[in-house]
Amino acid sequence: MVAAARHPNIELLTYSEVEDVSGYVGNFEVTIRKKARKVDATKCRGCGVCWEKCPTKVDSEFEQGLAKRKAIYIPFAQAVPAIPVIDQEHCLYFTKGRCGVCQKVCPAKAIDYEQQDEIIKDKFGAIIVATGFELFNWREVYGEYGYGKYPDVIDSMQFERLNVSSGPTGGKILRPSDGREPKTVVFIKCVGSRDEAKGKSYCSRACCMYTAKHAHQVLEKIPGAQVIVFYMDIRTPGKAYEEFLERTIHEGAIYVRGRVSKVFPEGDKLIVKGEDTLLGRPVEVAADLVVVVPAMVPSRGWDKLAKMLGLQTDKDGFFQEAHPKLRPVETFTAGVFLAGACQGPKDIPDTVAQASAAAAKAILLLSKDEMATEPMVASVDQSVCAGCGLCVEVCPYKAISLTTIAERVGGREITRQVATVNTGLCQGCGSCAVTCPSSAMNLKGFTNEQILAEVDAICL
Repeated sequence: MVAAARHPNIELLTYSEVEDVSGYVGNFEVTIRKKARKVDATKCRGCGVCWEKCPTKVDSEFEQGLAKRKAIYIPFAQAVPAIPVIDQEHCLYFTKGRCGVCQKVCPAKAIDYEQQDEIIKDKFGAIIVATGFELFNWREVYGEYGYGKYPDVIDSMQFERLNVSSGPTGGKILRPSDGREPKTVVFIKCVGSRDEAKGKSYCSRACCMYTAKHAHQVLEKIPGAQVIVFYMDIRTPGKAYEEFLERTIHEGAIYVRGRVSKVFPEGDKLIVKGEDTLLGRPVEVAADLVVVVPAMVPSRGWDKLAKMLGLQTDKDGFFQEAHPKLRPVETFTAGVFLAGACQGPKDIPDTVAQASAAAAKAILLLSKDEMATEPMVASVDQSVCAGCGLCVEVCPYKAISLTTIAERVGGREITRQVATVNTGLCQGCGSCAVTCPSSAMNLKGFTNEQILAEVDAICL
């Protein structure tokens, strides 16, 4: 989650997490935990001596487990800022109380084992949610594909890392088991997508095109390679997408419409058993490398973030926009905008377009001294409010709170709790009005008297 427009200065906070958000549009109060890197950013020059000398090696998250990283590291070569962080879960200094090599060899004396997390509280005018996506956890659900048992069964994100020049193999497509170049590569699409029994009911949308790209790269980088793609349907809705798919097929990629039932080893090969539903016959392929293409799902912690910001989600955990056509980047919480795959599966062009729209909306909002608000908001008749707090519990936008008021009864002053509505947060949903047992909550323009008057007018 990115908080927008710190005024008068703009500050980029990395290695940080948003812990709490309160307030309303134009006046959000955000609590951010800036995690301790255990490295003094004002002294570090990013020379790399510390991670070169570090003796601890663990699986690299950025390389999808295909390579190792040190316990002190930068996530990837282009990371900003180029300042390392110490992984306290694996660093020998923090786990066993020994080592300390990085501190000894650092020429700038930037290693600070005593550094603590910093809590930052600041005000922001708008919030853009851009939490991205993760891959569906197919490893546990689709055990028939043998992930973990067979090292040459990988997913599409791992294959992407094998492809890029900055990856663990320098851009060469090699089998993880023995480092050999695969001559037959099988792609299994829609794993977890459009599968209500074991996965998700929706189409992940981007998979068809990036699988076509991966197939093209195999044929381009490995002369004489064979590529077989098992698919359910092919969806290419973007500009020039269909042409690219046709080009990949023309280059030699074989598309087989059908599901894969099982993957198992036979010698140094992986046998892929499936079905060609167009020809109505079983298919068996001896592959060197199997690439599983999983569904796209929301990033971890989406439920916590939705509760924090008062956002609505669909049944799969993607954040819900205010209107799919007229307000595609706005949410029901004023001042909070969506960008990218946090709102649903998207490819890069759609993500860039939505991010630009969200930025424009935030700039437009913050460029005004005053803004128009929704007139149909909740109101409280404090004379009959019992202060039970049920409206506070049901309000999805955190617009209602309890406050203490003083009043004179029978010549003496008493205090009691009543509900109050923050009109900047209220979206006029009416949940509080139907919940209130004392009928103290009403929606402006929709009071009982107004509705009954309308009914009487119709009946005349």
